[in-house]
Amino acid sequence: MPELPEVETIRRGLKDFITNRKIIKIDVFCDKSFVGKPVLGTVKNIRRFGKALVIDLDNGKSLLIHLRMTGQLIFDGKERYAAGHPSENFTATLPNKQTRVVIYFDNGTLYFNDQRKFGFVKTISTEEVTNDPFVKKLAKEPWAMSPEDFYQKLQKHKSAPIKAIILDQTIICGLGNIYADEALFDAGIHPETKSGSLTRKEAETLLKSACDVMDRSIASGGSTMATYVKADGTKGDYLEKFAQVFRREGRACPKCGGEIAKIRVAGRGTHICPHCQRRKNG
Repeated sequence: MPELPEVETIRRGLKDFITNRKIIKIDVFCDKSFVGKPVLGTVKNIRRFGKALVIDLDNGKSLLIHLRMTGQLIFDGKERYAAGHPSENFTATLPNKQTRVVIYFDNGTLYFNDQRKFGFVKTISTEEVTNDPFVKKLAKEPWAMSPEDFYQKLQKHKSAPIKAIILDQTIICGLGNIYADEALFDAGIHPETKSGSLTRKEAETLLKSACDVMDRSIASGGSTMATYVKADGTKGDYLEKFAQVFRREGRACPKCGGEIAKIRVAGRGTHICPHCQRRKNG
């Protein structure tokens, strides 16, 4: 599944291609992949809610899109613009057997491909987007959350490991496995630390770290991990340029020179520096 920086990269890329362009037809090849009835109109805006994209039209309707694990968005016009799970589809003749929805614009065609059929496109009233069950359950993103608000949320889940908490999209929205590891390392907090044991200052530091690592990733086009790429088909370079611990087990810690380790926390592979991220007793 893409993380927030990858989806934001996709949003920015597609915005240049389809804003103010008219949808003239929609074909649905898989009923599971499209919720509601196809709708036509001119694109006024492309928004993001957590890891979901929302295409707002001029007729009061919107298309909510979630790529899930293997979704792709491929715009084919004067040039091809690809986003999502990389495969031969980026250069193949489309539609093909993995194409679930085709959106025809007046300047090209947007293909929604999804090998495993976990993603979806959904028609919804624009004014009801924030009330959609998927969107409504999302918490604030790190940039929109105050340190005190974050600290109070941690106090409601005192016994849970902090990594589990920051992966929970109903508590803080946008952090996936890569950026959770990076934020915890940046803040010097062990991922198994009980959330309730963090001080206000530590909570503030972690929140700032979450913002910082995702800002750096967005600026570099997102990570190259987990099969996600930039909206123009080229890979982001966050892991190469900025990642400190993720997928770097056995290498030297950039802070202390010790060896980065991989453990398992909250059911997820987790990367830490045992020296820089010491677990609290409490």
